[in-house]
Amino acid sequence: MAVLPIYVAPHPVLKKPAAPVAEVTDETRQLVKDMLETMYATRGIGLAAPQVGLSLRVLVMDVEQTGGETGEDGDAAPFVPGKPFAVINPEIVWTSDALNTYEEGCLSIPGQYAEVERPEKVRVKYLDENGQPQEMEADGLLATCVQHEIDHLDGILFTDHLSSLKRDMLLRKLKKWTREHEEDMKESYVLP
Repeated sequence: MAVLPIYVAPHPVLKKPAAPVAEVTDETRQLVKDMLETMYATRGIGLAAPQVGLSLRVLVMDVEQTGGETGEDGDAAPFVPGKPFAVINPEIVWTSDALNTYEEGCLSIPGQYAEVERPEKVRVKYLDENGQPQEMEADGLLATCVQHEIDHLDGILFTDHLSSLKRDMLLRKLKKWTREHEEDMKESYVLP
């Protein structure tokens, strides 16, 4: 397995709709493993293939992981994976009328967060990492995460859900944050 570099907005690969996976192969399964390792290494709960520079309809998630937070003593709590899984060629087939708001962040928009309103519940059809058709109904954080990651596959960032004023302000903050952290980012990120 390998930790892959994260592409940072406004890199063009993040705005391009991703291509469907024609067939789930060993190469696809290796990509899933690498994406999970990358997601865990960067303390994310979800990661889409465009975020690692591949325009494919593949995403991974684990909203049940625990640990890794640094306590007051400076030591990090032990990291424990929760229920990681892969979602290939997802299609949202139903959304609830009820909405939910979460403060979202993104590995491709490091250091920036904003409240985003999305459907509270969704139903998604997809292929698992063995190429088997699956369907899940998600609510809460899982619903938000899967919608956020599917947006990546469609070339949409969470900032696209904000008003133009909030989006512009957040993107200016991102540019400043990136300049200030550029040296730290060289090994793990691909800057635009």
